[in-house]
Formats: sequence, structure tokens, C-alpha cells
Amino acid sequence: MSLTSKTAIEIAGMVRGHEVSARDVLEAHIARIERFDGRLNCFTDKTFARARTEAAAVDIKLAAGIDPGPLAGVPVAVKNLFDVAGLATRAGSKIYRYAPPASHDAACLQKLIAAGAVLLGALNMDEFAFGFVTENAHDGPTRNPHDVARIAGGSSGGSAASVAAGFAPITLGSDTNGSIRVPAALCGIFGLKPTYGRIDRTGTFPFVDSFDHVGPFARSTADLALAYKILQTNDDLAIVPEIDPARVAVLGDWFADGVIAEMAEAVAIVARGLGATKTAIMPEASRARAAAFCISAFEGGQLHKQNLRTRPQDYDPATRPRLLAGALQPAETILQAQRFRAWFQAQAKMLFKEFDILLAPATPCVAPLIGQKTMMVGGLEIPVRPNLGLYTQPISFIGLPVISVPVVADGLPRGVQIIGAAGREDLVFAAAAKLEAAGLVASETVDLI
Repeated sequence: MSLTSKTAIEIAGMVRGHEVSARDVLEAHIARIERFDGRLNCFTDKTFARARTEAAAVDIKLAAGIDPGPLAGVPVAVKNLFDVAGLATRAGSKIYRYAPPASHDAACLQKLIAAGAVLLGALNMDEFAFGFVTENAHDGPTRNPHDVARIAGGSSGGSAASVAAGFAPITLGSDTNGSIRVPAALCGIFGLKPTYGRIDRTGTFPFVDSFDHVGPFARSTADLALAYKILQTNDDLAIVPEIDPARVAVLGDWFADGVIAEMAEAVAIVARGLGATKTAIMPEASRARAAAFCISAFEGGQLHKQNLRTRPQDYDPATRPRLLAGALQPAETILQAQRFRAWFQAQAKMLFKEFDILLAPATPCVAPLIGQKTMMVGGLEIPVRPNLGLYTQPISFIGLPVISVPVVADGLPRGVQIIGAAGREDLVFAAAAKLEAAGLVASETVDLI
């Protein structure tokens, strides 16, 4: 197995055990990026000189008998809305492409580097994280490693595709309405959206402050858990709880209506693996999605109001009208949406008194083709770009922790959301690990040759 196919834990173990140098690990990943990223378009900025300095520092520490940390020599990369010292934080935009470079790394990146990781660069995304496709008008589309004619998903498409392609075993993305879970599902990898506020967002470009989350992508549950443990401040994964099948349910109603056969099969595989036989209803999930749309567009529009007035031509044509419409919403609409949000959160808390884990599809379909404008859901033809988050938006609306797991099945990748109560990442990880141990969910580096 090549170094680019190994997990972060395997790489760090080999480096710390002096089986391979951090520099050799890095050069293997750089070679793979240089060979294949022209086809996939994951990276917007490459920081290879910095990475070589960081890898050398890891090797120097090891030679001196100093433990460089749990990510010793592990290559990582981040969505280009994370501050990277020396780079402009472009957030997928033209407007900030030539902004003054960041003076410090984002808080999350600082933690990864302190744990021994080395930074490969910044990754492509939907402009200002407002989209689910990573078909960026300024930087081009990121292509799905499983089929380069298809999208990687978004808005963290470069982050997900990089992990699937073997460019980095761990990357960071952000999730406001599904921007980690959608691309993780479409690229066939693991992605974590933690409980709202659990990971420090300092040094990241905002989209919707009250919804924004940051989180990791990986090719194994163990790597995902390690990244989460490093990124957050509470060590709540030390004791892995047992999953009680009687307290696991499949979400019905909104989360089942219109689901294509492949997605229904994926949810059924996960449900059987966890012994789930019950169905649960999250009431008014469709209204939760509508309210999430209203608040997202409003907060995003307000954030960009000045640039929308003075530089409208510099926005992605797919982003600009949505931000403009959001900025023009009446205050009463947003007030009503926030009131409903509080009600919906209370309903979810009641549901989690009965259940520990809820299951739902991550997307309504497998990866659409690049440039595809519409898709069929429930017999209706609807736009692709805003609707790949049909089943993710109601969950991020109230900040619940979720892992999107890649289900083992024939055909293109598909993902299932494992959803827990606020603060119960331990249960979500336990469920994902059980499924992985049973061989029902898995992710491997895509063979790009």
C-alpha cells in the first residue's frame, strides 16, 4: 500500500516509529497532487515550501527524541476560507483574491500543526460557502475522483475530493447548511459536522454566524475521531458507549419523501447494521429547511451588502442574486424564522429523549454531472445547486452533531447521516465505528490511474 493510501493514524505511527520520514511522506503526497490535481482541481493555493519546512521540523524533533504529536508528519489541507499565514483568505471569491494575506493561521489549523501535521495548501469551494456543488465561477469546478464528469459536492468540495483522491488523509471544511456532509457523501468519505460551537471558528471567513460549523474529513472513523479530539477542547470520546438498537431510528416524512432507490437502500443498510427497526418523525422539518434558507440568505446578504452595492460584477453569477434576495428580506420574516427555530429545537430535544441516534440520507441523489442544472426528487424536477442540502439543512439549523458515513454499495458513492443530540459526538462516533467494523461503511483512496 502506498503512503498516499494510508490513514493519518498509520502515517503518524510510521513516522513516530522511524519507519519513514515526514519528508518522504510529504513528497509522496506532493507527487500525487502534482500528477492528478490538474484533473480534479482541488487546490487553489499550494504551500509546499511551508510543508517541507514543517516536515523537516517533525524529523528534527524525532531525531532529538521529542514526540512531535499524534499527527506526526501527516499532510493536511484546508478549505480556502480558513486563514493561512501568508495567503489571502479568498473564501472562494474574486473580491478577496488579492486581499492582504493573513498574519496567522486559523485556530483550527494551529491545533493541527501543533499536533505535528504539515500543511499542503488551501482548497476550492463554492463562493462564500453559498452552494452545494463547488462549481466556482472564478476557480473552476472541483471534480469527483470517482467520476470526473461529476461534481464533488460543496461547498467544501475541494476538501472532500482531496481526501478521496489520496491528496491528504485529513482536511478541514465548513458546514452551514450541509457543506461538509454533502461533499463527504458524494465523494465517498467520512465527514463530521460537530455540535454548533464545539470547534473554534476563529480565523475563518463567516457565512452565517448562527449556523457556521467547522469540521474534518477523513477516510476512517478513527482518523475523524483523532482530528476531532485535537480540534475541540472537551475529551468526550475516551469511553465509547454501546449503541442500544431500541434507541436508534430512521427519520421518516421529509427525510424519506422522494428519496431515490439508491439512497433508500443506503439508509436501510445502516439501519440494519445498527439494529434499528423504528421510524421517527422530526416535525415540520420542511419548514425548518425553509427557515434555514431565510436566515442563511439574510445573514449572508447583510454581510456582503457593501460589496453587493459597489462590486456586484465581481460575484459569482450563481451567488449574487441569492445574496441580494436575502439582504432584501423584511425583518419580520427573519423574526418569524428565528421564533420557529426555537420551537423546532425544542421538538428535537423531545425526540432525543426517546432516541440516541437518528438516521437520514445525506443527499437526495448520487453526484450529479458537472453543469447539471436540475434533478428529479419525488417526481419533481428541481434545481441542483440549492437542493442537494434537502436533508442536511434542518439538522444544521439547530446545531446537532452529525457524521456522514460512506455506505458500501455498488455504483457511485452515497452517504447517510448519523445524527445525535447536541453534545453527543460520542454516540455518533460509536455508531459510525460499529458500522465500519462490520464492513458496512468504508472509504478507500480512489485509483486515479
